[in-house]
Amino acid sequence: MTATTSTQVLANPAPTARTARPARDSFWTRIAAELAEAIGSGIYPPGQRLPSEHALAEQFGVNRHTIRRSLASLCSQGLVRITQGSGTYVEDFAVDLALGKRVRHQQGLAQAGLRGSLVVLQEQTVRATSALAKALQVPARSPLLQLRVIGQAEGQPLHVSERYFPLPRFEGLATMVRETGSITAGFTAHGVADYTRRESRITAELPDAAVAAELRQPATRPVLLVESLNVDLAGTPIEWARAWFAGDRVKLTITHDDE
Repeated sequence: MTATTSTQVLANPAPTARTARPARDSFWTRIAAELAEAIGSGIYPPGQRLPSEHALAEQFGVNRHTIRRSLASLCSQGLVRITQGSGTYVEDFAVDLALGKRVRHQQGLAQAGLRGSLVVLQEQTVRATSALAKALQVPARSPLLQLRVIGQAEGQPLHVSERYFPLPRFEGLATMVRETGSITAGFTAHGVADYTRRESRITAELPDAAVAAELRQPATRPVLLVESLNVDLAGTPIEWARAWFAGDRVKLTITHDDE
């Protein structure tokens, strides 16, 4: 998630007895900066509850009103969320992922400075519906390999997806994905040296119970649904996928280059 902050510079009146006010105000900005640094350095990791207002007030030697201003500032920056009656929690990190012609899951995470992989949750052989047959350019009722996978980064689930591959061309692909955590590696082992994304369709929707559980989020929080089609260098469809991205952990950027 990219947080953007702005600073307003206000004209200061001539020095009066009230000139001490900016000094008092600086306490909450300094505290907010120190807490932001602690969050950034991992002292308070994503999802962790911060100390109570009372504890923070004692720690910094200020009143609770000052702490509230500091926490409100962090909340406006998207660093924390304040839950009434529960406390203040560090927001889960958000990853900026690119959807381009040749952007891969691990490559996208590497560009964001993160490590991650795909984990196979389920493998089965299904028959192509009319929609899948049309997308993958195979006869209706043809056998397809279906994988349900979860994409992770630093232990956080970013997306869960259903992926379909024509059979028998990609027989054994699931084994390679399990071993490497990469569909690209699986394609390489099946003779696909390179492939591109032909199209992506993005919508927002509420997840069903299974997707919400796999993403570890409430079913009332929207997700981004991305439907995509990948083709090999000859233009033959090799994968159709439906992926649900956790909306508060991922920002999707559409790239239009051919690189």
